[in-house]
Amino acid sequence: MLRRVTFAILSVAPLFAQTAFAQTGIATTDAGQKSFVANCAACHAADAAGGEMGPPLVASRRLRTQSVAQIRNFIAKGSPSTGMPASTLPAAELDQLALFVRSLNTSAAEASLPGSVEAGRALFAGKGNCGSCHMVSGQGSAVGPDLSNVAKELTVGEIRQVLMNPASRITPGYDLVSVKLRSGKAVQGFSRARTNFDLQLQLLDGHFQSIRQSEIASIQPEKPLMPAFTGSADELRDLTAYLAKLVRDESPKPVTGSSSATGIPFDRIRNPKPGDWLTYNGTLDGNRYSNLNQINRANVAALAPKWIFPVDHFGLEVTPVVADGVMYITGPNQVIALDAATGRQLWKYARPRTPGLIGDASLGTNRGVGLLGDKVFFSTDNAHLVALNRTTGTLVWDQYMPDEAMHYGSTVAPLPVGSDTIVAGVSGGDRGMRGFLAAYQASTGERLWRLWTIPRKGDPGAETWGEKEPVAGGGATWLTGAFDPASNTIYWPTGNPWPDSDDKDRPGDNLYSNSILAVDPGTGKLKWHFQVTPHDVHDWDATEPPLLVDTTWGGQPRKVLLHGDRNGFFYVLDRTNGKLLLAKQFIKNQTWTQGIAPDGRPLPPPNPPSLIDCPSDAANWNSASYSPVTRLITIMTLEQCRARSSAGTRLLPTPQKFMRAISIDTGKVEWEVPITGTVQSKSWPGILGTSGGLVFYSDPNGTFAAADEKTGRNLWSFTTNVLMKASPMTFAVEGKQYVATVAGPNILVFGLP
Repeated sequence: MLRRVTFAILSVAPLFAQTAFAQTGIATTDAGQKSFVANCAACHAADAAGGEMGPPLVASRRLRTQSVAQIRNFIAKGSPSTGMPASTLPAAELDQLALFVRSLNTSAAEASLPGSVEAGRALFAGKGNCGSCHMVSGQGSAVGPDLSNVAKELTVGEIRQVLMNPASRITPGYDLVSVKLRSGKAVQGFSRARTNFDLQLQLLDGHFQSIRQSEIASIQPEKPLMPAFTGSADELRDLTAYLAKLVRDESPKPVTGSSSATGIPFDRIRNPKPGDWLTYNGTLDGNRYSNLNQINRANVAALAPKWIFPVDHFGLEVTPVVADGVMYITGPNQVIALDAATGRQLWKYARPRTPGLIGDASLGTNRGVGLLGDKVFFSTDNAHLVALNRTTGTLVWDQYMPDEAMHYGSTVAPLPVGSDTIVAGVSGGDRGMRGFLAAYQASTGERLWRLWTIPRKGDPGAETWGEKEPVAGGGATWLTGAFDPASNTIYWPTGNPWPDSDDKDRPGDNLYSNSILAVDPGTGKLKWHFQVTPHDVHDWDATEPPLLVDTTWGGQPRKVLLHGDRNGFFYVLDRTNGKLLLAKQFIKNQTWTQGIAPDGRPLPPPNPPSLIDCPSDAANWNSASYSPVTRLITIMTLEQCRARSSAGTRLLPTPQKFMRAISIDTGKVEWEVPITGTVQSKSWPGILGTSGGLVFYSDPNGTFAAADEKTGRNLWSFTTNVLMKASPMTFAVEGKQYVATVAGPNILVFGLP
C-alpha cells in the first residue's frame, strides 16, 4: 500500500490537462495548449516535462502554489536572469496560456473526485497498512514522508501514478540505499543529505546516522519499500479520494490522540546519556554544568572550529539541543534539525513572522526547543506552542496559549516536566499583559492547567495591587525554569510588574511579579513563592536562572535553589519551602536598599535616598553555571548606575562587565574576570561549566573563550567579531566532545583535532 510518497514527472498530454480541469471545475481551452506548443515548447518541451533551456512546468511544487494571475504576471514580465524573455502575446492569449500552465499543476485538493473518502480512510488505516510508514495529522509512523498535506503537494494524476508505480520518482531525501562500511557493517536507510564528504542517513526506525565518506565502502540504491497498489479499481478510487482530502489544517487545535510512542522518554531527560544536551539548560536542574571532560584544561588550547551553520537572523539567542546525533536550533518562527557532527541540515520548519507585534518577540527572539517523546516543541512569536515530529519536522499540533488578545508573545524554550507534559511561558510584560505559566499534554496539545502570575480581584495576592485591578499587570514567564523530579516541583521566575516605572496605580508588593514560583506540575498549584524585589520600579525582572543543587549547606544536607538577581543580590533558598538561607550583594555599587532582611524582604533605602540609582541591571537572563567541584556559581554581571531626576532616569557612562564566581556558602566573589571592551546592552551571552575544569563564556567584542573554573585564568579564545547574545552548550557524538555557541546569525561548533 502507500508506504511512501514519490513525485512522478508525467508526460502531460492535452487529454490529461483537460481531464484535470474537468475534475476541478476549471475550464480551459485548446487555445492555451496551442499557444504553449507554439511559444514555450522550444525550451520546456511539448509535454512541459522540461528541456535543455527550460525547467519542467508539470509536477512543479512552486507552480502549484501560484494562482493563474501570478503565473500570467511572470510570463508577461519574463525572467531576464534565466534567459526567459518578456511576453509579447495579446492579453487574451496570455490569459489562456497562463490558465493552461496552471492546469498542469492543479493539486488534488482542488479536484472533485468520485469514491468514498471514508472507505479510503479505512483502507489506508487497515488493509493498506499505510500508517506503519506514514503520518497523517500526527498519527502513524515517521518512517516515510508525512502525508498530512499530500492533497496540496500532488495532483490526482501524480497520486495515482505513485500508487501504481512507486519507483517513478522518489521524494527528495527518501532514496532508499544500503551502505556497506569499511568495517564490514551494513546499514540501510534513506539518504537525507549527501556530499563528497559525508552521508546523512535516516534509518528505518526514524533515527539519523552521520557517516563520513572515508567510512563508506559502497552505496547501493534499493527499490522503494512501498509496493505497487494491487487492490481493485474501486479501492484505488476510494484511496485516491481519501488522499485527495489530506490538507494540513494550520488552525491552532490539539490532535485527537498520541502518535508513535518511540522517541525520547522522560526518564532519559531526567537521567541524560553522556553527551546528551536534551533541554535548554542541558539538565532539568538548570545548572549548565556538563560531566564531559574530553575537552579540559590540558588541551583546550587546541580547540578549533568544526562547522558553522548560518540562520537568516542576526540576533540569535538560541541554545542548541542535541539528542541522538541531531542538533535542534531555532530562529524567528523556525526550527531546524542539523547533523550535530557536520552541521548538515536534515529538515526545517518555518512559518511567517507575525506583523504588528511589539517587544522581544517582534525582534525574532527565540531561545530554543524542548524535546519529549517523538516531538520537538517550540514557541512562536505570537504565543503559540507548536509540536513537530522529531524525524520529519512536520506539524503535529499547534495551540494558542492565551485566551484573549493582549500584548502576548513568546520567546521561551519549553520544558518537559513529566512523561507527557510540556510547560511554556509568555513574554510581553513590558507592554501590558497578564502573565501565566501553562502545561500541555505533549501527545495531544490539550492544555492541562494554567497558573496566572498576576491575580485578579478575589484571588490570593490581589490585595498587593491596591484598589485598581491589575488586568494587564505584567509578570511575564519568558525564561525557562528548572524542575526537580524528586520533589515533583517546577521552579519558574517571573518578570516585572506593568507599568514598569509608573507605580501610581499599583501600591503594595505587586505579587507575583519579580518572583520565583514553586509549582506542582500535576495541578499547576502554587506551592510557595519568593518575591525578590517587591514593588519593582526599576524593571528588574527576576527572570534570571534558578539553579537547583543538592548539597551540604550550613553543615546539613539541603536542597537549595541558587539565584543571582538583576537587583544585585545573590540568593540561596531552601527549595523545599522557599526559606531564605543567604542573600549577599555581588556587585560593588548598590544604592537601592540597606540590605535584605532575614525574611527576604529588602530593607528601606538610605534616608535621604541617593539620586544615583545602582545597579541598572546587575545580571540578566543569560545562563549561569554551578560547579560541584569548586562550589562556585559563575555569573555574568554588569556594574552600571543610573541618575534620577525630575526628567526621569539616564544611564551613567563607563559601564563594566565582569564574569564573577561566587561561593554558594558565603556569597563572596572568589574570582572575577573583567570583560574589557564596549559594553553593549543587548549583549548578554551566558556561561557553561564542564568537568574538564572549564567555564566557557563570551565578551562584548564577540570573543568566545574558556577559563579555568578555579581561578578564572583565560586558557583559550576565538574571535568572531560579531554580537553574541546566547548561552553556550556542549555535547558528544560518537564519543567526541564538541562545544557550541552562537555568534550573530551563526551556530558555531568547536572540537579538538
